Amino acid sequence: MNTYSTREADINREWILVDAAGQTLGRLAARIATILRGKHKPIFAPHLDTGDFVIVVNAAKIRVTGRKPEAKLYYRHSGYPGGLKSVSLGLLMEQNPTRVIEKAVRGMLPRNKLGDAMARKLKVYAGPEHPHQAQMPKKVEDK
Repeated sequence: MNTYSTREADINREWILVDAAGQTLGRLAARIATILRGKHKPIFAPHLDTGDFVIVVNAAKIRVTGRKPEAKLYYRHSGYPGGLKSVSLGLLMEQNPTRVIEKAVRGMLPRNKLGDAMARKLKVYAGPEHPHQAQMPKKVEDK
């Protein structure tokens, strides 16, 4: 019996369209990360990027539970002393709702070059319009 090993030539990438309207942030991000990694395919290999491209529309209409809009904070540091900045989830949703989904999904991907390549396949848009009609994306069903 031979062991099957996925090769780059075996990988067939598709475009998947996800509508984020009314979906919970963490559950949505977990589903997107699974598709980006390729874990939904039988040819998944942890050392290869076997995932598909993901287009997320209506990012401004995601749902969060509890007091997360006020309590959840996102941090960044300028690299200088005293350069730690923070912004709440509610404020970030007003300013740039696409970044909320990007950061949630990025936190669920590997922290290496492979994870960076997977994150580049994520396209997030605040409204229902996207410029990827030519790729003929397949709409994913809500679970």
